[in-house]
Amino acid sequence: MYTSYFKLTGRPFQLTPDPKFYFESATHRKAMSYLGYGLAQGEGFIVITGDIGAGKTTLVAHLMATIDPKRLCAVKIAASEMDGDTALRLAAHAFGIDTDGIDKAHVLSRIEAYMHHQARAGRRSLLIVDEAQTLTYEALEALRILSNFQLGGQPLIQIFLLGQPEFREALTSSRELEQLRQRVIATHHLGPMLPDEVRPYVEHRLKIVGWSGNPQFEPDAIARLAEESRGIPRVVNTLAQAAMERAAETQSGMIDLALVEAVCEARRETSPQLALQNPVPAQIRSISRDVHALRATLSAAAAANEDEMAPQGADRMTQIEARLARIETRLSEQDEMFATILSKMIEWIEEDESLETAANRAA
Repeated sequence: MYTSYFKLTGRPFQLTPDPKFYFESATHRKAMSYLGYGLAQGEGFIVITGDIGAGKTTLVAHLMATIDPKRLCAVKIAASEMDGDTALRLAAHAFGIDTDGIDKAHVLSRIEAYMHHQARAGRRSLLIVDEAQTLTYEALEALRILSNFQLGGQPLIQIFLLGQPEFREALTSSRELEQLRQRVIATHHLGPMLPDEVRPYVEHRLKIVGWSGNPQFEPDAIARLAEESRGIPRVVNTLAQAAMERAAETQSGMIDLALVEAVCEARRETSPQLALQNPVPAQIRSISRDVHALRATLSAAAAANEDEMAPQGADRMTQIEARLARIETRLSEQDEMFATILSKMIEWIEEDESLETAANRAA
Protein backbone atom coordinates (compact mmCIF):
# COMPACT_ATOMS: atom_id res chain seq x y z
CA MET A 1 0.00 0.00 0.00
CA TYR A 2 1.34 3.44 -0.93
CA THR A 3 0.92 4.75 2.62
CA SER A 4 3.55 2.30 3.86
CA TYR A 5 5.93 2.99 0.99
CA PHE A 6 5.82 6.76 1.57
CA LYS A 7 5.76 6.33 5.36
CA LEU A 8 2.44 8.11 5.84
CA THR A 9 0.22 7.69 8.89
CA GLY A 10 -2.96 7.38 6.83
CA ARG A 11 -4.56 7.84 3.44
CA PRO A 12 -4.40 11.53 2.53
CA PHE A 13 -6.92 11.31 -0.30
CA GLN A 14 -9.60 9.09 1.14
CA LEU A 15 -13.06 9.77 -0.27
CA THR A 16 -14.84 9.47 3.09
CA PRO A 17 -15.44 13.01 4.46
CA ASP A 18 -13.22 13.74 7.45
CA PRO A 19 -13.19 17.16 9.16
CA LYS A 20 -9.47 16.90 9.94
CA PHE A 21 -8.76 17.20 6.20
CA TYR A 22 -10.85 20.35 5.82
CA PHE A 23 -9.15 22.80 3.46
CA GLU A 24 -10.30 26.39 3.39
CA SER A 25 -10.38 27.34 -0.27
CA ALA A 26 -11.83 30.70 -1.23
CA THR A 27 -15.27 29.22 -1.86
CA HIS A 28 -15.20 27.18 1.38
CA ARG A 29 -14.12 30.23 3.37
CA LYS A 30 -17.05 32.16 1.94
CA ALA A 31 -19.44 29.31 2.75
CA MET A 32 -18.19 29.19 6.34
CA SER A 33 -18.78 32.93 6.66
CA TYR A 34 -22.39 32.41 5.57
CA LEU A 35 -22.82 29.52 7.98
CA GLY A 36 -21.34 31.62 10.75
CA TYR A 37 -23.62 34.50 9.87
CA GLY A 38 -26.59 32.15 9.91
CA LEU A 39 -25.67 30.71 13.30
CA ALA A 40 -25.35 34.23 14.69
CA GLN A 41 -28.88 35.02 13.47
CA GLY A 42 -30.23 31.88 15.14
CA GLU A 43 -33.26 31.52 12.89
CA GLY A 44 -34.53 30.64 9.43
CA PHE A 45 -32.88 28.54 6.77
CA ILE A 46 -29.33 28.62 5.40
CA VAL A 47 -28.91 27.05 1.96
CA ILE A 48 -25.55 25.74 0.73
CA THR A 49 -25.40 24.14 -2.72
CA GLY A 50 -22.59 22.64 -4.77
CA ASP A 51 -21.83 20.04 -7.40
CA ILE A 52 -21.19 16.40 -6.47
CA GLY A 53 -17.79 16.16 -4.79
CA ALA A 54 -17.52 19.91 -4.12
CA GLY A 55 -16.99 19.31 -0.40
CA LYS A 56 -20.38 20.11 1.14
CA THR A 57 -20.29 17.16 3.54
CA THR A 58 -16.71 17.91 4.63
CA LEU A 59 -17.68 21.54 5.16
CA VAL A 60 -20.52 20.54 7.46
CA ALA A 61 -18.35 17.99 9.27
CA HIS A 62 -15.85 20.78 9.93
CA LEU A 63 -18.62 23.08 11.15
CA MET A 64 -20.02 20.46 13.52
CA ALA A 65 -16.54 19.80 14.89
CA THR A 66 -16.32 23.48 15.89
CA ILE A 67 -19.76 23.70 17.54
CA ASP A 68 -19.97 23.91 21.32
CA PRO A 69 -22.48 21.19 22.33
CA LYS A 70 -23.23 23.11 25.53
CA ARG A 71 -24.71 25.95 23.48
CA LEU A 72 -26.02 24.22 20.38
CA CYS A 73 -27.64 20.83 19.88
CA ALA A 74 -26.79 20.03 16.25
CA VAL A 75 -27.82 16.92 14.33
CA LYS A 76 -27.55 15.91 10.69
CA ILE A 77 -29.80 13.81 8.49
CA ALA A 78 -29.47 12.61 4.90
CA ALA A 79 -32.58 13.39 2.90
CA SER A 80 -34.36 11.22 0.36
CA GLU A 81 -37.59 11.30 -1.60
CA MET A 82 -39.90 11.08 1.38
CA ASP A 83 -43.20 12.57 2.51
CA GLY A 84 -43.63 15.13 5.27
CA ASP A 85 -44.42 12.59 7.97
CA THR A 86 -41.24 10.62 7.26
CA ALA A 87 -39.17 13.81 7.23
CA LEU A 88 -40.45 14.77 10.68
CA ARG A 89 -39.83 11.31 12.11
CA LEU A 90 -36.31 11.26 10.68
CA ALA A 91 -35.57 14.64 12.24
CA ALA A 92 -37.06 13.54 15.55
CA HIS A 93 -34.99 10.36 15.53
CA ALA A 94 -31.83 12.41 14.93
CA PHE A 95 -32.60 14.44 18.05
CA GLY A 96 -33.19 11.22 19.99
CA ILE A 97 -36.97 11.57 20.16
CA ASP A 98 -39.06 8.38 20.13
CA THR A 99 -41.89 8.49 17.57
CA ASP A 100 -42.98 4.86 17.50
CA GLY A 101 -46.74 4.34 17.45
CA ILE A 102 -47.78 8.00 17.35
CA ASP A 103 -49.29 10.11 14.58
CA LYS A 104 -47.80 13.16 12.85
CA ALA A 105 -49.45 15.67 15.20
CA HIS A 106 -47.91 13.99 18.23
CA VAL A 107 -44.53 13.80 16.51
CA LEU A 108 -44.63 17.59 16.09
CA SER A 109 -45.69 17.97 19.71
CA ARG A 110 -42.77 15.87 20.96
CA ILE A 111 -40.28 17.76 18.80
CA GLU A 112 -41.57 21.09 20.11
CA ALA A 113 -41.43 19.88 23.71
CA TYR A 114 -37.86 18.67 23.20
CA MET A 115 -36.80 22.04 21.79
CA HIS A 116 -38.47 23.86 24.67
CA HIS A 117 -36.42 21.74 27.04
CA GLN A 118 -33.21 22.51 25.12
CA ALA A 119 -33.98 26.23 25.10
CA ARG A 120 -34.58 26.31 28.85
CA ALA A 121 -31.20 24.60 29.28
CA GLY A 122 -29.59 27.39 27.23
CA ARG A 123 -29.14 25.41 24.03
CA ARG A 124 -30.43 26.14 20.56
CA SER A 125 -31.33 23.37 18.13
CA LEU A 126 -29.79 23.02 14.67
CA LEU A 127 -30.92 20.55 12.01
CA ILE A 128 -28.60 19.98 9.03
CA VAL A 129 -30.25 18.30 6.05
CA ASP A 130 -27.94 16.83 3.41
CA GLU A 131 -29.00 15.94 -0.15
CA ALA A 132 -31.81 18.51 0.03
CA GLN A 133 -32.39 18.25 -3.74
CA THR A 134 -34.15 14.92 -3.09
CA LEU A 135 -36.70 16.39 -0.67
CA THR A 136 -40.30 16.48 -1.87
CA TYR A 137 -42.45 19.56 -1.47
CA GLU A 138 -44.28 17.87 1.42
CA ALA A 139 -40.98 17.19 3.22
CA LEU A 140 -39.81 20.78 2.76
CA GLU A 141 -43.13 22.05 4.01
CA ALA A 142 -42.79 19.85 7.11
CA LEU A 143 -39.37 21.39 7.80
CA ARG A 144 -40.83 24.86 7.35
CA ILE A 145 -43.44 24.05 10.00
CA LEU A 146 -40.61 23.19 12.41
CA SER A 147 -39.20 26.67 11.88
CA ASN A 148 -42.43 28.10 13.34
CA PHE A 149 -41.62 26.81 16.82
CA GLN A 150 -40.84 29.62 19.24
CA LEU A 151 -40.41 30.24 22.95
CA GLY A 152 -40.77 33.75 24.30
CA GLY A 153 -40.65 35.14 20.79
CA GLN A 154 -37.36 33.39 20.01
CA PRO A 155 -37.08 30.65 17.35
CA LEU A 156 -36.33 27.18 18.71
CA ILE A 157 -34.66 25.68 15.67
CA GLN A 158 -32.51 26.66 12.75
CA ILE A 159 -32.17 24.54 9.61
CA PHE A 160 -29.29 24.22 7.15
CA LEU A 161 -30.15 22.75 3.76
CA LEU A 162 -27.30 21.26 1.70
CA GLY A 163 -27.96 20.22 -1.86
CA GLN A 164 -26.86 20.02 -5.46
CA PRO A 165 -27.34 22.97 -7.87
CA GLU A 166 -30.80 21.84 -8.95
CA PHE A 167 -32.07 22.46 -5.41
CA ARG A 168 -31.00 26.08 -5.59
CA GLU A 169 -32.74 26.42 -8.95
CA ALA A 170 -35.94 24.85 -7.63
CA LEU A 171 -35.90 27.05 -4.54
CA THR A 172 -35.47 30.15 -6.68
CA SER A 173 -38.12 29.38 -9.28
CA SER A 174 -40.83 27.30 -7.59
CA ARG A 175 -43.97 29.18 -6.58
CA GLU A 176 -44.86 26.38 -4.16
CA LEU A 177 -41.73 27.14 -2.14
CA GLU A 178 -42.42 30.87 -1.73
CA GLN A 179 -43.04 30.60 2.02
CA LEU A 180 -39.85 28.62 2.52
CA ARG A 181 -37.90 31.00 0.30
CA GLN A 182 -38.98 33.94 2.47
CA ARG A 183 -37.35 32.26 5.46
CA VAL A 184 -33.98 31.73 3.80
CA ILE A 185 -31.64 34.27 5.37
CA ALA A 186 -28.47 33.34 3.46
CA THR A 187 -27.40 31.15 0.53
CA HIS A 188 -24.07 30.21 -1.01
CA HIS A 189 -23.05 28.04 -3.95
CA LEU A 190 -19.93 26.03 -3.24
CA GLY A 191 -17.94 26.29 -6.45
CA PRO A 192 -14.76 24.46 -7.49
CA MET A 193 -11.32 25.35 -6.22
CA LEU A 194 -9.31 27.81 -8.26
CA PRO A 195 -6.40 26.27 -10.23
CA ASP A 196 -3.79 27.85 -7.95
CA GLU A 197 -5.50 26.30 -4.90
CA VAL A 198 -4.97 22.71 -6.02
CA ARG A 199 -1.31 22.49 -4.95
CA PRO A 200 -1.98 23.91 -1.44
CA TYR A 201 -4.95 21.53 -1.20
CA VAL A 202 -2.88 18.47 -2.13
CA GLU A 203 -0.01 19.41 0.18
CA HIS A 204 -2.40 20.23 3.04
CA ARG A 205 -3.89 16.75 2.96
CA LEU A 206 -0.46 15.15 2.67
CA LYS A 207 0.88 17.05 5.67
CA ILE A 208 -2.03 15.85 7.81
CA VAL A 209 -0.68 12.30 7.44
CA GLY A 210 2.98 13.09 8.05
CA TRP A 211 4.21 13.90 4.53
CA SER A 212 7.76 15.27 4.46
CA GLY A 213 8.22 15.84 0.74
CA ASN A 214 8.10 12.28 -0.57
CA PRO A 215 6.58 11.91 -3.10
CA GLN A 216 7.00 15.26 -4.80
CA PHE A 217 4.37 16.52 -7.23
CA GLU A 218 5.88 18.35 -10.19
CA PRO A 219 4.23 21.69 -11.17
CA ASP A 220 3.02 20.29 -14.50
CA ALA A 221 1.47 17.33 -12.71
CA ILE A 222 -0.43 19.62 -10.35
CA ALA A 223 -1.59 21.75 -13.29
CA ARG A 224 -2.90 18.61 -14.99
CA LEU A 225 -4.70 17.54 -11.81
CA ALA A 226 -6.35 20.96 -11.64
CA GLU A 227 -7.36 20.76 -15.28
CA GLU A 228 -8.73 17.21 -15.24
CA SER A 229 -10.55 17.63 -11.93
CA ARG A 230 -11.95 21.08 -12.81
CA GLY A 231 -11.18 22.01 -9.21
CA ILE A 232 -13.60 19.49 -7.68
CA PRO A 233 -12.01 18.16 -4.46
CA ARG A 234 -13.33 14.61 -4.75
CA VAL A 235 -11.92 14.23 -8.27
CA VAL A 236 -8.58 15.67 -7.14
CA ASN A 237 -8.56 13.05 -4.37
CA THR A 238 -9.34 10.21 -6.77
CA LEU A 239 -6.60 11.20 -9.23
CA ALA A 240 -3.96 12.03 -6.61
CA GLN A 241 -4.52 8.74 -4.81
CA ALA A 242 -4.23 6.78 -8.07
CA ALA A 243 -1.04 8.69 -8.92
CA MET A 244 0.51 7.88 -5.55
CA GLU A 245 -0.39 4.21 -5.91
CA ARG A 246 1.35 4.06 -9.30
CA ALA A 247 4.37 5.92 -7.94
CA ALA A 248 4.66 3.43 -5.09
CA GLU A 249 4.37 0.49 -7.50
CA THR A 250 7.28 1.83 -9.57
CA GLN A 251 9.16 2.92 -6.43
CA SER A 252 9.30 6.50 -7.65
CA GLY A 253 9.47 9.55 -5.42
CA MET A 254 8.37 11.88 -8.18
CA ILE A 255 4.87 12.32 -9.57
CA ASP A 256 5.28 13.96 -12.96
CA LEU A 257 3.03 14.95 -15.83
CA ALA A 258 3.37 11.61 -17.63
CA LEU A 259 2.23 9.71 -14.55
CA VAL A 260 -0.79 11.96 -14.02
CA GLU A 261 -1.66 11.74 -17.71
CA ALA A 262 -1.65 7.94 -17.40
CA VAL A 263 -3.96 8.14 -14.38
CA CYS A 264 -6.34 10.46 -16.23
CA GLU A 265 -6.45 8.15 -19.23
CA ALA A 266 -7.09 5.11 -17.03
CA ARG A 267 -9.95 6.94 -15.34
CA ARG A 268 -11.55 7.70 -18.68
CA GLU A 269 -11.15 4.14 -19.89
CA THR A 270 -13.03 2.84 -16.86
CA SER A 271 -15.68 5.57 -17.18
CA PRO A 272 -16.66 6.02 -20.85
CA GLN A 273 -18.99 8.86 -19.87
CA LEU A 274 -15.97 10.92 -18.81
CA ALA A 275 -14.44 10.52 -22.24
CA LEU A 276 -17.62 11.83 -23.81
CA GLN A 277 -17.71 14.77 -21.42
CA ASN A 278 -14.07 15.67 -22.04
CA PRO A 279 -13.18 14.76 -25.66
CA VAL A 280 -10.17 17.11 -25.68
CA PRO A 281 -7.07 15.82 -27.51
CA ALA A 282 -3.61 16.69 -26.25
CA GLN A 283 -2.99 19.04 -29.20
CA ILE A 284 -5.57 21.56 -27.96
CA ARG A 285 -5.30 21.03 -24.20
CA SER A 286 -3.53 24.38 -23.84
CA ILE A 287 -6.73 26.09 -24.96
CA SER A 288 -8.60 24.30 -22.17
CA ARG A 289 -6.07 25.68 -19.70
CA ASP A 290 -6.83 29.16 -21.01
CA VAL A 291 -10.51 28.52 -20.37
CA HIS A 292 -9.81 27.56 -16.75
CA ALA A 293 -7.63 30.63 -16.32
CA LEU A 294 -10.45 32.81 -17.59
CA ARG A 295 -12.90 31.15 -15.20
CA ALA A 296 -10.47 31.67 -12.32
CA THR A 297 -10.14 35.37 -13.16
CA LEU A 298 -13.90 35.88 -13.35
CA SER A 299 -14.47 33.85 -10.16
CA ALA A 300 -11.86 35.91 -8.30
CA ALA A 301 -13.55 39.10 -9.48
CA ALA A 302 -16.90 37.76 -8.33
CA ALA A 303 -15.44 36.86 -4.95
CA ALA A 304 -13.95 40.33 -4.54
CA ASN A 305 -17.26 41.99 -5.37
CA GLU A 306 -19.22 39.74 -3.06
CA ASP A 307 -16.83 40.10 -0.15
CA GLU A 308 -17.44 43.84 -0.22
CA MET A 309 -21.11 43.18 0.45
CA ALA A 310 -21.48 41.42 3.79
CA PRO A 311 -24.94 39.99 4.45
CA GLN A 312 -27.14 42.74 5.85
CA GLY A 313 -30.65 41.41 5.67
CA ALA A 314 -32.97 39.94 3.08
CA ASP A 315 -32.73 42.88 0.64
CA ARG A 316 -28.94 42.77 0.67
CA MET A 317 -28.96 39.02 0.13
CA THR A 318 -31.28 39.45 -2.85
CA GLN A 319 -28.85 41.92 -4.39
CA ILE A 320 -25.91 39.57 -3.84
CA GLU A 321 -27.79 36.63 -5.37
CA ALA A 322 -28.75 38.72 -8.40
CA ARG A 323 -25.15 39.76 -8.99
CA LEU A 324 -23.93 36.17 -8.62
CA ALA A 325 -26.58 34.98 -11.07
CA ARG A 326 -25.37 37.49 -13.66
CA ILE A 327 -21.75 36.42 -13.15
CA GLU A 328 -22.65 32.74 -13.43
CA THR A 329 -24.57 33.49 -16.64
CA ARG A 330 -21.47 35.11 -18.12
CA LEU A 331 -19.34 32.12 -17.09
CA SER A 332 -21.84 29.77 -18.70
CA GLU A 333 -21.76 31.79 -21.92
CA GLN A 334 -17.95 31.63 -21.92
CA ASP A 335 -18.10 27.85 -21.43
CA GLU A 336 -20.48 27.44 -24.36
CA MET A 337 -18.32 29.60 -26.60
CA PHE A 338 -15.13 27.71 -25.85
CA ALA A 339 -16.90 24.36 -26.07
CA THR A 340 -17.96 25.29 -29.61
CA ILE A 341 -14.40 26.30 -30.49
CA LEU A 342 -12.99 23.06 -29.07
CA SER A 343 -15.59 21.00 -30.93
CA LYS A 344 -14.67 22.65 -34.23
CA MET A 345 -10.97 22.12 -33.65
CA ILE A 346 -11.56 18.46 -32.86
CA GLU A 347 -13.46 18.10 -36.15
CA TRP A 348 -10.58 19.75 -38.06
CA ILE A 349 -8.00 17.49 -36.41
CA GLU A 350 -10.06 14.39 -37.16
CA GLU A 351 -10.51 15.51 -40.77
CA ASP A 352 -6.77 16.08 -41.12
CA GLU A 353 -6.05 12.65 -39.66
CA SER A 354 -8.56 11.04 -42.07
CA LEU A 355 -7.02 12.80 -45.07
CA GLU A 356 -3.53 11.76 -43.95
CA THR A 357 -4.65 8.15 -43.54
CA ALA A 358 -6.27 8.17 -46.99
CA ALA A 359 -3.14 9.66 -48.54
CA ASN A 360 -0.98 7.01 -46.92
CA ARG A 361 -3.21 4.24 -48.21
CA ALA A 362 -3.17 5.73 -51.71
CA ALA A 363 0.61 5.89 -51.58
